[in-house]
Amino acid sequence: MPVCIAKTQYSLSDNEKALGRPTGFTITVREVKISAGAGFIVALTGSIMTMPGLPKVPAANNIDVTEDGKILGLF
Repeated sequence: MPVCIAKTQYSLSDNEKALGRPTGFTITVREVKISAGAGFIVALTGSIMTMPGLPKVPAANNIDVTEDGKILGLF
């Protein structure tokens, strides 16, 4: 499977203070996740956080409007 490395946007390393393309660094992989549906492995480095995924059923499926215009199913 292909590997996706989640790292800081500021550097090729996992250290956001080592800007650009530093040399002589060690990258710390703290967790590895399998994204089976997408078909790749994600290596999480340093203190990077990922965005949450979307649910299987969109919240819009629970929204409805009554005949008198009242909206139902909003958060």
